[in-house]
Amino acid sequence: MPRFEVVTHVIAPPDRVFDISLDVGVHTTSMAGSSEKAVGGVTAGGLGLGESVTWQARHLGIRWRMTSTISAYDRPGYFVDEQVTGPFKHWHHAHRFQSDGHGATVMSDIIDFAAPLGPLGTIAEILVLRRYMRRLIRVRNQHVKQVAETAPAAE
Repeated sequence: MPRFEVVTHVIAPPDRVFDISLDVGVHTTSMAGSSEKAVGGVTAGGLGLGESVTWQARHLGIRWRMTSTISAYDRPGYFVDEQVTGPFKHWHHAHRFQSDGHGATVMSDIIDFAAPLGPLGTIAEILVLRRYMRRLIRVRNQHVKQVAETAPAAE
């Protein structure tokens, strides 16, 4: 099963980066290139433990829906989103937020996933999906970083 990690340094405190990372609107804006939108469950604002969202998007020329739920949550240290229904055989995305000791955050995304379709899915993982998914997470994280570093802190 493919696994990868993306680490992003954000000049904002962990609680701020954590909250922004759970915001449906921030996610939607970060995925504008794939026309991703929330179409079910929590469709605006922040997600909490046990809450779900259904996303609709077009990736690699294919339109799909995925419902994910927040299965673990410990603010501001980590949360996990997991696919309930959707295009993957398996999707587990752990988000970790650690202070760097100087007012900034080290944000780590650890993704475990598997494509459906047995051996054909394995070939797709090797040839396309690993690289594509890593790029999507980097794009998302750069947007989270920009929002966290430029928007005024909530009081």
